[in-house]
Amino acid sequence: RNSKNVDYYATFDNFQVGVLQANSIVDKLGLKQGKGPFNIELFGGSPDDNNAFFFYDGAMSVLKPYIDSGKLVVRSKQMGMDKVGTLRWDGAVAQARMDNLLSAFYGNARVDAVLSPYDGLSIGILSSLKGVGYCTAQQPCPVVSGQDAEVPSVKSILRGEQSSTVFKDTRELAKVTADMVDAVVSGKQPQVNDTKTYNNGVKVVPSYLLKPVSVDKSNWEQVLVGSGYYKAAQFK
Repeated sequence: RNSKNVDYYATFDNFQVGVLQANSIVDKLGLKQGKGPFNIELFGGSPDDNNAFFFYDGAMSVLKPYIDSGKLVVRSKQMGMDKVGTLRWDGAVAQARMDNLLSAFYGNARVDAVLSPYDGLSIGILSSLKGVGYCTAQQPCPVVSGQDAEVPSVKSILRGEQSSTVFKDTRELAKVTADMVDAVVSGKQPQVNDTKTYNNGVKVVPSYLLKPVSVDKSNWEQVLVGSGYYKAAQFK
């Protein structure tokens, strides 16, 4: 941030990550079919991480119309990164905040969905929910999103707890980054596909944005094991 000494940036389309997370909630709740109202709570990433704002803004681009129409209700009224950010992406911090939300706002009400921007937070949020009786036959888990397709969260998805995650194939990111470096040292123009989004406070940094993929019970094997990123044995 705020440096002129950044020429290029390789990353995933982080706004799109948020869109995928929110769409997984919309789909699982049946909001497009007119179902609702449902109660939702929002979690953001670390406020000192530039990407966290992209994830949140992407998700809100999808969720806000449902919140405005009353189909999604944020009972805590906590919205915006200043209220929902989770410092250092710490799962324990997310768990403590979920504990507080449940005791303050959900005495007799059910939380139906939780926007979580990262698997490590999702695990903490689910621990909190289980602590007050969710994720049982009588009281199923809310719809909980995630990101990074970490092994514990994929296992949680297979157990029917976490609903979805977002896979970002870091092998592709490494390849794009290496190609950029190669182009720069050879005096060529690196390949970019975005020249608008990433303003670092001093200039718009030409970027290459890779495509994230939403993963749930229906496609985890094909996307994560089929691509060779993980071995099936890791989820046993």
